[in-house]
Amino acid sequence: MVKIGIFGANGRMGRVLIEAAKADNNAMLQGAAVRADSPWVGMDVGELAGIGKCDLTISGNPDTFVNDVDVMIDFTLPAALEGNLAWCIAHKKPVVIGTTGLNQTQKQLLDQAAANIPVVFAANYSVGVNLLLNLVKQAASVMGNSADIEIVETHHRFKKDAPSGTAMAIGEAIADELERDLDQCAVYGREGDTGERDQQTIGFATVRAGDVVGDHTVIFADIGERLELTHKASSRLTFAKGAVRAASWLTSRPAGLYSMHDVLGL
Repeated sequence: MVKIGIFGANGRMGRVLIEAAKADNNAMLQGAAVRADSPWVGMDVGELAGIGKCDLTISGNPDTFVNDVDVMIDFTLPAALEGNLAWCIAHKKPVVIGTTGLNQTQKQLLDQAAANIPVVFAANYSVGVNLLLNLVKQAASVMGNSADIEIVETHHRFKKDAPSGTAMAIGEAIADELERDLDQCAVYGREGDTGERDQQTIGFATVRAGDVVGDHTVIFADIGERLELTHKASSRLTFAKGAVRAASWLTSRPAGLYSMHDVLGL
């Protein structure tokens, strides 16, 4: 049974991760950390997550449970990534990273950490989304050289990064399949007289509204027909269960950077 610790336990995903870890028969939640000055320090983790008392309290310092956990899960903010990775390296703890909106420097931190400890990084831990990534590559190989490709994503009003990490992962999967450089062919929104669409581009459209957990649609539109592949998430628990599954898988792996495709054997 894998013993799990959580960074950022008071966040929207942190609370759902608590629920997922407590519900998984192959996992045991042994630690949950927040900032040292957080008002949640000392609170029962179950009460924080809304699942009832669990006899485990929120800590302001992960050092307090360092000897009790096998692996950490981090769905915090990009600004916290460097410190969290440094802690995991110092204590030789594998880590599952679900933080999105990372810049190139922060992605390099993942590579550096993976030289020392096992790291799983995914923009999305949903099983369905990772199957979608495989399907869009297949569609791109058949239709990508003639169809116009657009990616539309919708998330709740509180999401700070755009396009979503999942949308970017979809774009990267398509670009890789078509041997295109996403940095050169991506178009993020359109306005005014944009002229005729360049078929070599990959378009992104972002919607932020209400409490939408996460919808992603990929459109392959040719003359006379179009293919649309859509994934809709109705609960964050989907992502949390995938992260806990990744944590269980990661504990037996050597140092390296892994994806959810590795976890699922896709």
